Amino acid sequence: MGSGAAGLYGALCLPNDLKVALITKDQLNTGASDWAQGGIAAAINPEDSPQLHLDDTLKAGAGLCDRNAVQFLVDQAGDSIKSLVEMGVAFDRHQSQLSVTLEAAHSRPRVLHAADTTGRAIVATLAQQVLQKDNIQVLSQAFALGLWLNAQGECQGISILADSKISWIQSSAVILATGGGGQVFSQTTNPAVSTGDGVAIAWRSGAIIRDPEFVQFHPTALTVTGAPRFLISEAVRGEGAYLIDHSGRRFAFDYHPNGELAPRDVVSRAIFSHLQKTGESNVYLDLKPIPEERIRYRFPNIIRVCQHWDIDLFTKPIPVAPAAHYWMGGIAVDTMNQTSIKGLYAVGETASTGVHGANRLASNSLLECVVYAAQLAKLKPNALPTFNPPETQEISTNWEQEMNLVNAIKNQLPDLMWKSAGICRSGEVMEQAIATVSNWRSQMTDLSLNNYVQGTPPGQQFKFSVPEAESQLKLYAETLNLLDIGYLILKSAAFRTESRGGHYRLDYPHISADSKGHTMILGEEWSKSPPK
Repeated sequence: MGSGAAGLYGALCLPNDLKVALITKDQLNTGASDWAQGGIAAAINPEDSPQLHLDDTLKAGAGLCDRNAVQFLVDQAGDSIKSLVEMGVAFDRHQSQLSVTLEAAHSRPRVLHAADTTGRAIVATLAQQVLQKDNIQVLSQAFALGLWLNAQGECQGISILADSKISWIQSSAVILATGGGGQVFSQTTNPAVSTGDGVAIAWRSGAIIRDPEFVQFHPTALTVTGAPRFLISEAVRGEGAYLIDHSGRRFAFDYHPNGELAPRDVVSRAIFSHLQKTGESNVYLDLKPIPEERIRYRFPNIIRVCQHWDIDLFTKPIPVAPAAHYWMGGIAVDTMNQTSIKGLYAVGETASTGVHGANRLASNSLLECVVYAAQLAKLKPNALPTFNPPETQEISTNWEQEMNLVNAIKNQLPDLMWKSAGICRSGEVMEQAIATVSNWRSQMTDLSLNNYVQGTPPGQQFKFSVPEAESQLKLYAETLNLLDIGYLILKSAAFRTESRGGHYRLDYPHISADSKGHTMILGEEWSKSPPK
């Protein structure tokens, strides 16, 4: 499930003798990986080393990285880059050598890039490879509703909504690569498909979820009325751009000695705090310190997007403000991507490998997708009993009245989450939000729509004869998923009574040794587990 970098690369790495269904709820190339600008981190230069990459990652993770998971990531990075190059990914080069640049919190230049569309270059290459594979069938416009667990609690398939039908697909392994859940916030750089589907359906099926309170808010998203929150890559600051306020002053050094190149959570809070002091809605990113030819070479896509919104970044600064960008938490997995449910795997932003800790180091996300997805080459699928699906029932239902509630919740939830679980949080505000979200979840599960998402027994198949039924059911399921991940984020953020990495509480502004462990969630049980 999922067709970003993790899903595509994972499908390619699975043994060739397996029959693979790659399920995507939109089309190929619509996930967050396709939007990734900055690049992919790897210590490939002589003056760099996996040890330095490890140290930088651990430092950024604020004490919550699992060291073994990070060690595995940095040790495999070089081979992963080699694999991508052999597949045809056209990273930028200086003469014959792969080019690397510096990003915030890296001690060495180690970020490979393809102009400012690295994610797109990787995903386009992987998608082309997938479409050439005889053993991979792509199912587009197919939305996963739930997991199929047998009596022993083992995963043996999923239910999907596609072509106005709910169908059950039996499978010897299910791999969730559905990305993050940025759409739970009103301000996000994530695409519309990032609704936390994999984490939500895994949690409802009893998988262990880890650290969902840790959300990375990118400091510099384009902030123009009517424009989507387009990410202005961290690489722009790495190349020398300044953050300035409305008076033209470089304010970032007021908050951290590294100024614009401090860790992302620090820069985001600096901008947030500065905006609260000044009452303005945005600050600016000034690219004047970067030579014009360098800007044209490194950031052609950013130039195009800014021009579309009447911003000539060569003559005036780009208006920016923080937005939700990356989810460090997710479904708890080991280095083989195995979740707590046998037969269920997760990879990419959907998973919590322990690599990112409380705050992801820039450009480690695409690397994690590739390094961990490569482990799927070792997957040994379970044997399954023979399954003969029953006859498909025809349903002539229109949920127009129920959709009024669904639409109301879908519209209100992102603003509630941004105000209560955004860059700066507090216990009292979060408790009020938890009560609201709990009430909405209760109302949603009382709707008859829920019978087709959570109440359909494994194997039961339905066909909808009403044209709008499929889109209504999909919107309901997405909204339910957003509510569930909003609930997980809020409850976990209230549970963690400290500030660490991407989680900052105004009422507990300091790191606490007592709260250092991972947040572990099984059903409605919250507990702490020490990092490994």
